[in-house]
Amino acid sequence: MARDYSVLFPGGAVARPARRELSVLERLGWGPFFAQQIDVTALAETPPVRVVAVHRSGLQVVGDGIDEVIPPGIEATVGDWLLLDTARPRASRVLSRKSLLKRRAPGKDRQVQLIAANIDTVFVVTSCNQDFNVPRLERYVALAFEAGIEPVIVLTKTDLVEDPAPYVDPARGISDRVAVIALDARGNEPAMALAEWCEPGRSIAFLGSSGVGKSTLTNALLGQQAIATQTIREGDSHGRHTTTSRELHQIPGGCLVLDTPGIRELQLTDAASGIADVFEDIEALAAECRFTDCGHETEPGCAVRAAIADGRLDPSRLDRWRKLQAEDAFNSASLAERRHKRREFGKMVRSVMKTKSRHEP
Repeated sequence: MARDYSVLFPGGAVARPARRELSVLERLGWGPFFAQQIDVTALAETPPVRVVAVHRSGLQVVGDGIDEVIPPGIEATVGDWLLLDTARPRASRVLSRKSLLKRRAPGKDRQVQLIAANIDTVFVVTSCNQDFNVPRLERYVALAFEAGIEPVIVLTKTDLVEDPAPYVDPARGISDRVAVIALDARGNEPAMALAEWCEPGRSIAFLGSSGVGKSTLTNALLGQQAIATQTIREGDSHGRHTTTSRELHQIPGGCLVLDTPGIRELQLTDAASGIADVFEDIEALAAECRFTDCGHETEPGCAVRAAIADGRLDPSRLDRWRKLQAEDAFNSASLAERRHKRREFGKMVRSVMKTKSRHEP
């Protein structure tokens, strides 16, 4: 019997009450953004599935009555929606993404690594211990802003400190647009503290270093010890890697949660607007400088230096802004250069093939 996908489209043929049970696809995150990319007929011929894990053997996809691994070869990441071609899985179409988390991959070739797609909220997780680091948090928040994802900073291990304020206050100073939650990752507290972001049909992700409690938080939301956890090293509070791959987990009656391996190096690329969002206070001051190309060094009429002089701006925040801008510009330029070289190489190959075809009998 053919499935009726019309209820998944805005203005579908079936009347919907104000409150109803979500469909299988809607619980997986399907919504109007994806539905508008395809018509009902094509949707029935190529059923939508979501990538919930990426393995060496292929992509694990889940849909309405579908849970399988399709062969590798599709340029997709965890969280992507595909229109599954059951006859030719490698020909499955990746739908346009409403958000994409990416970073410059570790190594010297400066490739871009996709982290996850179609995430609604990113919980940037750190601990009330030596792991706490404002510059690192700023990077994660910039990454989320650039991707068009709502960031929330989560401070864990509050049970190990008498007062979390020395950690909460600097975290709140990163951006007025970012909520900061301090909690004990164990027990029922995470489910209650994060409830407003974990509604059915939404997709959330935990990002942060190893050992900060990402897997513990995921287990708390799942209500079971589905993911192995390890203690941190006592000497330096650094974590041991527990999660080794990115995978979406369905919370019973709630959202999908992405637990990720600890990120040791987070280099930004193509993130200029995200950086500007994090440092919007400096961006606003720079707009008041006398010269549009002010370097905020010794130029007369510099509003940024004036804010530092009267205590409105911490000079270390200005230094971090400059560092992230320089890093992003370098990585983005390297990426643009590689893209240009690929285009030129493609043109050369097409030209050679065209010339060869003209000379063949």
